[in-house]
Order: sequence, then structure tokens, then C-alpha cells
Amino acid sequence: MAKSLFDIKNDLITIGAALASAKEEKLVKAADPNASVDDIKALETKEKELQARFDILQREHDAKEAEQVQSLNKNPIQNSADPKVKITSAKAGLIRATVRGESVPSEIKAALSDGTGTGGEKILPSTMTNELLHEPFVKNPLRDISTFTNVTNLEIPKVDFALDDDDFIKDEDTAKELKATGDVVSFGRHKFKVFAPVSETILAATDTNLVQTVEAALQSGLAAKEKKVAFGKTPKAGEEHMSFYRTTDPIKSVSGEDKYKAIKKAIADLNEDYRENAKIVMTYADYMDIIETLANGSATLYNAQPEQVLGKPVEFCDLATDPVVGDFRYSHFNYDPEIIYDRDKNVRTGIWDFVLTAWIDHQIKLKSAFRIATVKKP
Repeated sequence: MAKSLFDIKNDLITIGAALASAKEEKLVKAADPNASVDDIKALETKEKELQARFDILQREHDAKEAEQVQSLNKNPIQNSADPKVKITSAKAGLIRATVRGESVPSEIKAALSDGTGTGGEKILPSTMTNELLHEPFVKNPLRDISTFTNVTNLEIPKVDFALDDDDFIKDEDTAKELKATGDVVSFGRHKFKVFAPVSETILAATDTNLVQTVEAALQSGLAAKEKKVAFGKTPKAGEEHMSFYRTTDPIKSVSGEDKYKAIKKAIADLNEDYRENAKIVMTYADYMDIIETLANGSATLYNAQPEQVLGKPVEFCDLATDPVVGDFRYSHFNYDPEIIYDRDKNVRTGIWDFVLTAWIDHQIKLKSAFRIATVKKP
């Protein structure tokens, strides 16, 4: 079976490394007065053979690459009247070109551009959750209740409206917070990378299969990062402000004898403006413990909706070890529109990674809109 451009690239890397090693070994032997001339000549022969192999592979590589670039330039995007098919085709073209180390045709960049960068922004999963062709492996429950945007250097007011009466905010905690921290929140840029493994088989698959596989991996990576920063008990340096469990300028904790009572107290402790739209994020294990305690042998509660049991809608997340209660409209994730695509070889598996570099920030716009439900220590 004829080798693909991808295989030839890998062979070039292998032979190139061997050639460099042989050259170095020859020079070391030549400088050694005790080395025999026969050993040096043997190394010279080995170097010439490796150089010949390398030259053959290089010529084949250049020919195949030129052929592929020509093919891409002729039809970089599948011709179709359906805009979704064209977008899928463009995404597939970007992924293939990036993984193979080729330049991305301008037509592909233009098709994926949303006007905020140099092209390719539409492949970022956070901007196209409605276009996903495959369910992600990891989900972030905050996607359904928090705010998500893609704006460079985003600055927004913490409160959506104001009155000419400057003491219209009746919640004392909110008034104090706004006085202490100001009424505008500015979003920063915190870099992270997502790696999507791509084999030659996937690269050779249909556009739809390629795109759905890579997008599912990217979406899962983003979801995992979002959950990690929002519920991190030991955040990375510089990411402390993103966590509901931060220890600097912490969110108010409300304690109860058990988690059920703590959640009830936390809901009641919220100001009515936040309580009206409050939701609960907690672990499924904690919820089942509550059900087991309240049911007391009856099966009725097991069939009830969580909102009927706790009084507010519930989202489950295994990282929310202490339930977070509040108005999640004040939990805001922002992605910088600038994204970078690259490739990296996984030396353990020999498979290339399609690498997406992105910048994220999570701002809790008003910590007074939230409470952390904790259990009193005995």
C-alpha cells in the first residue's frame, strides 16, 4: 500500500534523526586518536546510506505535498448549496492542513472567520454549540445556566440597571461589594491548550467524521477546563478568582447540620433578587444521600424531580463537593476570540495531536449572588 504524506513525514523525522546521530558519531570517532580508520570509514558509509534514504524520502515528500496543495487549492471547500456542509468541509480542511504541517488555504480561513481575527474562529466549540455533530465526552453543567461570551478585553457592568436614587440596592451585601470592588468587571486572558488525538485513519475519513471526532474532543477539553477553574479547591496561580471556592475574598458560606439543611439555609440567605432565579450545583452523590435520608424507606422521593425536593433547579457536577447556590447569571465565562492551531506528536502512541490554544476567564460578577452550603463540624 502506498505511503501517505503523513507516513512519509514521520519517516523523514526518523531518518533525519538517525542521519544527524551518524554524523555526530563520525566526528567523535575522527577526533579520537585511538579509533581505527576502518571504524571511521564504516561510519562514513553509514552516513552516505542514510543521506541517500533521506534524499529519496524528501523528494517523495515534496512531490506529494505539492500534489496535495494543488488539490486543496482547486477545491479547498466542498461545493454544496448547504452552508452547514461548506462549514464542515472548511473545518475538515483546517484540521487536515494543521496536522499535516501545511498552510491553510485562504478560502478555508475566510469560510471559518467571524470577522474577529485572522480566520478559523468558528471552529472554537464555545461559539458553535448548536452546530456540534457529535455529543462531547465531557460536559459542563454551567453551560446551561452561566453566561458565555467571546469578546476581546471584555468589560461589563456588574448590575444590569441603575436608578437615580443611589441607594436603590437594598441588599446590604451587594451594596458593600459594589462599593469595595467597583461596578464594572474586566475580563483577563488565561492561556490553556486542548489536545485532540488525530490518527491517519481519522484524517482519511469523511469530512463529517473527522470534524465530529475533533470537535467532540475540543468541546470536552473546554468543558473540563471550565469545570476545573469554576470548582477548583486549589486553583492555579492567577486563576484563584475564577473559583467559587476561592479563599481570597471568598463567597459567603452558610452552614447546616447536614447538606439538605445547609442548602435550604443558603437559599433563604440569598437576597430575594437573587433567590428568585437561584439554582443549585452539587454532586449527584450528595443529592442521593439527601434523598435516602428524606425518603426514610419510601420510594416516592426517588421519582421526584430535584427541584421538587430542594425547592430550586439542580445541576449535577462531581467537582461541586460543597453545593453552590445562587443566581448563575452572575457567573460569566469569556473566551478571547484569538485562537491558535498547532500540531504535536504524541511520542507514546505515534499519533499526532491537533492542538488548540485558547484564552479563558471566569468572573463571578457579584459574589453576593451566591452562597456555599457547608456542613457544620461536630
